[in-house]
Formats: sequence, C-alpha cells, structure tokens
Amino acid sequence: MHHYEHFWLDPKFWVAVSFILFVALLGRMIWSKVAALLDARAAQVRAELAEATRLREEAETMRKQAEAERAEAMQEAEAMIARARAEAERVAVAAAAEAEANAARRERMAMDRIAAAESSAVAEVRQAAAEIAAAAARSVIAEKLTPEADAAMVDKAVADLPRALRAA
Repeated sequence: MHHYEHFWLDPKFWVAVSFILFVALLGRMIWSKVAALLDARAAQVRAELAEATRLREEAETMRKQAEAERAEAMQEAEAMIARARAEAERVAVAAAAEAEANAARRERMAMDRIAAAESSAVAEVRQAAAEIAAAAARSVIAEKLTPEADAAMVDKAVADLPRALRAA
C-alpha cells in the first residue's frame, strides 16, 4: 500500500470528497424534488380541504333552503286546509240558509194556499148566504108587498134621489 505524504494527494481522499459532493448535490436535487412533490401534495390537500369546506357550506345552505321550503310547504298546506274548512263551513251555512229559505218558501206557499182556500170558502159561504137572503127576501116581498106599498116605496126612493146624488 502506498502512503502519501499529504492526505490530499491520496486519490482515495479525492474519491471520498467527490463522493460526498456527489451525494450532497444529489441529495439537494432529490430534496428539492421531494420538497416540490410534498408542496404540490400539500397544495392539493389544501385545495381538496377548501373544496370539501365549500361543498359542506353548500350542502348546509341547501339543507337550510330545503327546511325553509318544507316549512313554507307546511304553512301553505295548513293555509289550504284552513281555506278548505272555511269554504266547507261557508257551503254548510249557505246550504242551511238555502234549506231554511226553501222551508220558509214552502210554508209561505202552504199558507197562501190555505188563505186562498179560506177566502174561497168564505166567498162560497157569502154567495150561499146571499142566495138564501135573496130567496128569503123574494118570499117576504112576495108575501108582504102590495101594490100600494110598492108605489109608496118608489115615491120615497125618487124623493131621496137628489140627496143620494149629492152624497155621492
């Protein structure tokens, strides 16, 4: 083995120095590439986290909107039910009023028929009474009226004529 006077003259020293320089340069290059890859991966993870946060916020917004729409639909359904109940009540009241009006109209028609029947019966009774009275008057007149009494009655009626005309 050959021994050199100064260590820097030994080729093994230079091989070791060049190996160390090579490893340092290679390590630096590898480190920069690995750091760039790690930075890119970190940026990708940050972007994915930002996207996930954005999607979560969007989902929360959509959930709130869906809840609001559901609440609005419930209110609308309750309003429709209330309107339907009010309409049903109004129809029931209108039907009851119409039924009452029909009953009153039928009662009025029955009362009118009864009144017509009563007036017809009264007229028939009056007619019969008038016929009976006329027949009785004819028989009384035929029995009691003499030509002298007839002349006196005609004279009296003619004498009362001017007074009766003034009264009319």
